[in-house]
Amino acid sequence: MPDLHTVSITAILVNEDGKFLIAKRSDNLERWPGRWTVPGGKLEKNDYANREHDTKAGQWYNVVEDSIKREVREEVGLDLLDVEYLVSLAFMRKDNTPTLVISLYSKNFEGDIKLNDELVDYKWVSLEEAKNYDLIEGIYEEIELVNKKLNGIKEDWKGKYDK
Repeated sequence: MPDLHTVSITAILVNEDGKFLIAKRSDNLERWPGRWTVPGGKLEKNDYANREHDTKAGQWYNVVEDSIKREVREEVGLDLLDVEYLVSLAFMRKDNTPTLVISLYSKNFEGDIKLNDELVDYKWVSLEEAKNYDLIEGIYEEIELVNKKLNGIKEDWKGKYDK
């Protein structure tokens, strides 16, 4: 089993009406065809390596933020103005590659939705409406978590998944 992780980043977008953006994946995609999700994708080296270093030691800041801004722009045509941390999650892909997903959220974006060729539809949905869509596992729970944060409810994850 490899020790190196794939890093993916997702963004839950909330509009001024308090609705959440979900998008339907193309039936032609290998992973989760025809399922509903939120914008996101893999952290790419080009998200930082081709720009000037932020420190004298040759490091870069805000690589996660820059990556999700690129992914959201590529997938749904919106420009994120800022993002907030939500939660992280890890899982093993079918090929045993360990994957870390960093989930963010934003209420501050601009532009008009323009889907890329991997997405075939989108909806702005309330938390209750989101239950009616075939969402990729974990997406509903993350939308629910954003909803709680926006309503001032602090989520206690300690022991949440203990068996």
